[in-house]
Amino acid sequence: MPLLKMELTAKNHSIPLSDGNSIPLIGLGTYGDPRSTPKGTAYEAVKLAIDVGYRHLDGALVYYNEHEVGQAIREKIADGTVKREDIFYCGKLWNTFHPPELVRPALEKTLETLKLDYVDLYIVEMPTAFKPGDTFYPKDENGKWLYHETDLCATWEALETCKDAGLIKSLGVSNFNKRQLELILNKPGLKHKPVSNQVECHPYFTQPKLLEYCRQKDIVIVGYSPLGTSRDASWVNLKCPPLLEDELLSSIAKKYKKTTAQVCLRFNVQRGVVVIPKSFSHDRIKDNFDIFDFSLSEDEMKAIEGLNKNIRFVELLMWSDHPEYPFHDDY
Repeated sequence: MPLLKMELTAKNHSIPLSDGNSIPLIGLGTYGDPRSTPKGTAYEAVKLAIDVGYRHLDGALVYYNEHEVGQAIREKIADGTVKREDIFYCGKLWNTFHPPELVRPALEKTLETLKLDYVDLYIVEMPTAFKPGDTFYPKDENGKWLYHETDLCATWEALETCKDAGLIKSLGVSNFNKRQLELILNKPGLKHKPVSNQVECHPYFTQPKLLEYCRQKDIVIVGYSPLGTSRDASWVNLKCPPLLEDELLSSIAKKYKKTTAQVCLRFNVQRGVVVIPKSFSHDRIKDNFDIFDFSLSEDEMKAIEGLNKNIRFVELLMWSDHPEYPFHDDY
């Protein structure tokens, strides 16, 4: 398994993307349940993260807090902490905006909310299109999800146009399986190939096949839920034991005087997998970034790979009857 040969530091931990841009290996995830997250939480978290040294921020229109994230970024630029080009912001195209004519308006909504001129990475959040309209989660009167027939290639062409217009620096996808990636990669007249695929990735779900496939295609894997995930039974598979209590990870953590979370993050980063741990806790935001002063040996990397249970925390079973539900396939 190719370990990264470069020296990773808190100041310099970006890896190249296939389009000539680069992506920092650790970012801050900004998702918080809009019903229970107090106003200003994401704003404070992003400001702190930039002060700590994070340069990669992962957000989405559908998180309902892009205005806070954008405000924090702009204030940190205004006070001289960073320049715009130091920040790597990833935004996402939601399921209700797949029809080609809705792609640019959705992106423009994100830019308007952030008050920024471009995003560094814009990704198709899921391959599953929903019925367009005023609600992000459309259902009929019986509570059945309203899907939309999607042509991922047509959606992609609309995104390519936005990149050519300078509104997006890099284009990627999320939650795509191999078949769905190949739809795009083999598209006649493809102008810009996806540079990244954001998927669940952690020691209990190491994604060996998808990782290998994406390496061959020069697609970077961005791992969400790199520490496992919240134990919210409404959307999380709770059959899997909590990752951070794992004995092997705990013993490696003890050896390096680190936390199990830091060992999980370091594991993926050494495999060239970008991690975007979400946290609004100021202590954890600092701890999660503190992974550049130790490195795991090849034997430790192999041992952690051996923890793979092939169990997803984030199954999204409520959409498993969608024709483009990505997780029926092996990878």
